[in-house]
This record gives sequence, structure tokens and C-alpha cells, in this order.
Amino acid sequence: MLDRNAQTQLKPAAKVSVTKVEIIPLRIPFKVEFKIAAGGIRPGVEMVIVRLHTDAGIVGIGETPAWRRQGSSETMASLTSAIRDYFAPHIVGKSPFDIASIMAALDEEIWHSYYAQAAVADALYDLQGKILGVPCHQLMGGKVRDKLGAGAVIGIKADIGKMIADCESFYDKGFRSFTIKIGNDPIKDAKAVQKVRERFGEDLILRVDANAGLDYDSALSVLKKIEPFDIDVAEQMVPQWDLEGMVDLSKRINIPLMADECVASEHDLIEVIRRRAATVVQTKIAKNGGMWNCRKLWTIAHAAGMRIFPGNHPGTSIVTAGVLHLAASWPGDLLEGPFAVGLHGLIAEDIVTEPVKQEGRYLYLPDGPGLGLELDEDRIKHLRLDR
Repeated sequence: MLDRNAQTQLKPAAKVSVTKVEIIPLRIPFKVEFKIAAGGIRPGVEMVIVRLHTDAGIVGIGETPAWRRQGSSETMASLTSAIRDYFAPHIVGKSPFDIASIMAALDEEIWHSYYAQAAVADALYDLQGKILGVPCHQLMGGKVRDKLGAGAVIGIKADIGKMIADCESFYDKGFRSFTIKIGNDPIKDAKAVQKVRERFGEDLILRVDANAGLDYDSALSVLKKIEPFDIDVAEQMVPQWDLEGMVDLSKRINIPLMADECVASEHDLIEVIRRRAATVVQTKIAKNGGMWNCRKLWTIAHAAGMRIFPGNHPGTSIVTAGVLHLAASWPGDLLEGPFAVGLHGLIAEDIVTEPVKQEGRYLYLPDGPGLGLELDEDRIKHLRLDR
């Protein structure tokens, strides 16, 4: 294969076009038990990798999960069909630099298809960077930071002692922002939060996340119980459709609220802001349509004075790098969110040749062109669902 620089010289960047949309279905197991409010313990995550091929021999990659909970109804079949049957005709033959027109076409083709759009958008950005020989953050305004602190996510466990042990493991690695998953039992949830605060004192930022799993009365009950424990923010306590419930909770408690599952589009976020239903917003690469759409949400949130919590579903270095590039070009403040939850001991295998660099709670920006990552073909072959 030709060197990338030679490829670009042979074919000017503006003339490069996409020739093929390749879809790679994977199942990646989890190393540890992982449970949220909705559903049982998860053994792993299914995901789609989109690989965009070009007539210059350069390939771009993106990732999205078939998460099936937390506001996502996507399956492997639905994601594959959307990308292969409906999106590909709008991508093949187009320049990767026509991202605005391509993403508008995909949005018009299937409404609210953010999970499927995410992998395409990030693959287009990856292609642009590789063709030009620059990292993705240079395409979004340049670098203002080269690393980003991440928060630890503590899943629901039947044994509070095991949950405390998880917290201690993250604390020893340097993490100081913890999100405790709650949503199954208000009394036990409150006790777990109390135990964490008592164990670590004031030396950490403590948040809770119900993943939209509580009804209003249960949410109010648990929030009242944990008010004394200096909770930085409570994330999506009630179902995503219950904005009025979020508004009412915000008036009855002294804990700030975070919107996550209830925000997919810009219109969703504007409605949250209009009703003052939350003062913090979490974005996820897949949930919100990739770097392309996440950047829009961050701009709206910043203008409204909201704090921004960069997140992700459990995923590989690919989605983690997407948040890192977005954050690298963002001049405003960012909270230490769970954007690398997959890499922090959850997924059993990464799928790239050189994973995102981690030191304690900090993750460092890849410095190669595009996302700065390349797929590990042996691991891909091993994890494919269609092998």
C-alpha cells in the first residue's frame, strides 16, 4: 500500500471520494460485572464499526454500540440496515469533506438516527484528518488541551462492600470524580452513597446516576436521603419523557440535576434549557450523533450556562478518542465525565493497534492524523459476529 503522503500527492484532497461503506459487527465482552438501573447484568457490548474506503486508499473509522437501553432502541440489525441500505447511497461517491451535506442527508433519510449517524460522522472526520495529515482536533479549531481527566463509574452491586472496593481501586489510581449508579432500591442506594462519602470524606467529587430508572416519588425519596452527602449532581433520575418531573425535582432538592437520556438532539437540549429542567448536560458520541453533533450541543449548553459532562457508552479507544479530539478543541470548561468508561477496566479487549494512552485518571490525545488510531485486524477477526 502506498504511503499516505504519497497517496495524497497522487490525488488532491478535494478530489478524494468514498468508494465503499464497510460495516463490521463486533461483540466485546466485559471484564467485570456491570449493571445499571435498567435490565440485568451485562456480559458485554455489541457494536458496529464503520470503515469508509476511498479511491486514494485511505480509510476512516467510526464506532457506535447497539446499546438497547437508556433511551436507545438500536440493535445490530437496525444499525446495519440503516447504514448499509439508507446511508451508504448518500456517502459513496462523495468527498469526505462534504460532511455537512452528508450528515444533513442522513438526518433527512432517517429521523433521529443518531446512533447510526455517529459512526459515519466520526469516520468522515477520521478520513479528513488522514487525507490532510492532521489530527481531528485541528479540523475543529485547534488544540487547547492535550489531555482530559475522566471520572470513575461505579456500577450497581448487590454487595455494598464490593462497590466500596471498586471505589478504592479507582481512588488508588488517582480518580477523584465518582459516579455511583443507583435506581433499583432507594433505601439501599442512599446507604451506598453514604458509605462512599464516609469512606473518602471530602476528597472526591461524588455524583449519582439513575439512568432514567426511577419514578418521580422514588427519585424524590432517594435525593432527599442523600442531600446531606454533598452530591455534585444527580444524573437523569426520572424517565427521559418526564421533563416536568425534572423541573419539580429541581425545585424540591438542593442537588443540581443532569440531563442525559432526555437529550438526543439540539431541540431536546433547548427544551431542557427552556424549562430549566437541568443545569448540567451529558453528551455521548453515539447517543448524540458523533463529534459532528456533540459539538453543536456543547455550544448550546455553554451559551445557556450549563456545565458539560463528556460521556460515552462502554466502548473502545475509537469513541474515547472522539471525545478527546472534541475536548482538545473546546476552549471552555469540562467536567471529568465517563467518556472512557470502557477503557477503565470494563471492556476485555480494545480493537486498535495502539490504544489511547492513560495515566491515572488522565487520557492523552492521540497525535496521529485523524483520530490517530488504526484497527487491529487480528482482534477484529476474533471479535466479529459474522465470522
